[in-house]
Amino acid sequence: MLELNQPLTQEKFASLVGVSQQAISAMQAKGVLLPGASASVWLKAYCDHLREQAAGRQSEGKFDLIQERARLAREQADRVAMENAVSRQELAPVVLLSQVLASVGRKVAGILDTIPVQLKRRTTGMTKADLDFVEAEITRARNIAAAVELNWDELDAMDGADTEGDPDGPEVTRGT
Repeated sequence: MLELNQPLTQEKFASLVGVSQQAISAMQAKGVLLPGASASVWLKAYCDHLREQAAGRQSEGKFDLIQERARLAREQADRVAMENAVSRQELAPVVLLSQVLASVGRKVAGILDTIPVQLKRRTTGMTKADLDFVEAEITRARNIAAAVELNWDELDAMDGADTEGDPDGPEVTRGT
């Protein structure tokens, strides 16, 4: 007859609950089963441990149900936040933004190209050197605009900072 008020060996307790001796040893190493405790204490601790696992408050091995549920909840919250931002027209696809900026860039370039010709027609006091200077400055401005690259690290650092109305806006890096 099994005496529950007496300590059991790991092998006998493993046989009682239907697991391997190694599983019982691992539970002792984790502090679930206290060495030298009676069989009734081990049985209660073992059942408590199984209940915690079943409830998802404790996990075995690499897969942690609690952590996975929290990660899933964060991802779902991020998805909903992004959907809300899109519906409020606070976000747009990068492809669309690239197309809009390219279109604006072409229009601005067309206007800049006409400035030297317009100045030559409208003014009589400008010298060839003056017009060359204006053309050089326009070329320099166009080259700077063409070399602009998005600095993702800086945008991540801003993380929601309101730059609307900021004349400088987010800084950009220039390619070399």
